[in-house]
Amino acid sequence: MSTPSSPSSSVTSSANIPARLDRLPWSRWHWRVVIALGVAWVLDGLEVTLVGSLGSVLERSDTLALDAAQVGWSGSLYIAGTVLGALLFGRLTDRLGRKRLFMLTLALYMAATLATAFAQDFLWLAVCRLVTGLGIGGEYAAINSAIDELVPARVRGRVNLIINASFWIGAALGAGLSLLLLDPQVLGPALGWRACFLLGAVLAVAILLVRRHVPESPRWLLMHGRHAEAEAVVRHIEAEVAAQHGALPAAPDSGHAQPGGGMMAWREIAQVLLHRYRQRSLMVALMMVAQAFVYNAIFFTYSLVLTRFFNVPDHRVALYIFPFALGNVLGPLLLGQLFDTIGRRRMIAATYLLAGAGLAATAWAFNAGWLDARTLALCWSAVFFVASAAASSAYLTASEVFPLRMRAMAISIFYAIGTGVGGFVAPVLLGWLIASGDPHAVAAGYALGAGLALLAGGCAWRWAVDAERRTLEDVAEWKN
Repeated sequence: MSTPSSPSSSVTSSANIPARLDRLPWSRWHWRVVIALGVAWVLDGLEVTLVGSLGSVLERSDTLALDAAQVGWSGSLYIAGTVLGALLFGRLTDRLGRKRLFMLTLALYMAATLATAFAQDFLWLAVCRLVTGLGIGGEYAAINSAIDELVPARVRGRVNLIINASFWIGAALGAGLSLLLLDPQVLGPALGWRACFLLGAVLAVAILLVRRHVPESPRWLLMHGRHAEAEAVVRHIEAEVAAQHGALPAAPDSGHAQPGGGMMAWREIAQVLLHRYRQRSLMVALMMVAQAFVYNAIFFTYSLVLTRFFNVPDHRVALYIFPFALGNVLGPLLLGQLFDTIGRRRMIAATYLLAGAGLAATAWAFNAGWLDARTLALCWSAVFFVASAAASSAYLTASEVFPLRMRAMAISIFYAIGTGVGGFVAPVLLGWLIASGDPHAVAAGYALGAGLALLAGGCAWRWAVDAERRTLEDVAEWKN
């Protein structure tokens, strides 16, 4: 049993900072960090849902008069922006710091969302969606890096999954906003869709104010040789946690050297991804592609399926988002702790395989004409109960199985691969299949997503890393 001590008497060597962070009890300080940073997923969920819920509204002559293909393109351009933003801001996150970038990317998102509310035609909307995606893509790299580096190892899995599930809180918020504001008794379609985006920008302003109090990652400071600053940040955190929980246990010796060295060069990054951790790279890429295709294929075009195949009125589409969002929130919330107890490999493989099987069954039922709008929503709720945990585990894996010196860049690269291949293609492909009016073609698109999920599950069973309850420095070594 460790001997209790005050923060000032804890091991103060900067080399032991990771162990000092990992041994902290969960506290109000951790909650504040998780809420301030995790809201990034709420914003992404809000954006995706608004486009999904408003897709059919934007086809109306009294709005932007888009066609189904343009609705699909607006979704794909948003995804393209997230890919470019992840690559650009991911590199800057490793260079300039986690905090600078999660403030900058949120400000960019806020400005672009505000501009979207004033779009007059497809070109304006398309540019705004692209820039909004730039901000959200940068958020993924900066936020995932910061959260993993500040959260204790013993709960890193469940916390990461639950935070990613907050995407669906944003989804429910977006659905609620569209349901309320599109109602003819409130604003109606012509003005309601603009008000939805305006409120998204207002939410971003509130988050900016909260994030000012989140510190820079001590691990990042160590990486850049700023040991005194890292020590000061950790002392402040320890003091705040101790004020809530009393004397803290002494931190064990981590056994890991903590050199500086700054960011890795591109040549070093390529060596890590393509040689040293080649199997990890292939597995993470497949996980990212599968989850991006499944989510973007279904969600960005959901309103079009409901209105074209099931004759759901435009202003009632959002009602069918709620059961979808509920399944997505409950999955990581209830399954998240199992990723820290049963373990990463078993749970990642199980969730991907179950999601693929469920999606295949839904595609078969849709193709057979057995579903209506209500039963389709229930099917998606069940499928995405496990698919949401699977998708969240992809981001968790990308953020914890590569060295700290390239962590944000690794997240960015795999996010770009998965989202670029799966996310960009899926809305355009499904939009085109829906426009054909053939339910068999749409079912084939769903079946393709099922196949990708099953493939990713098989690879995870073989290659996933048993990273549960292990410090980040132990999961991926510092030196090449």
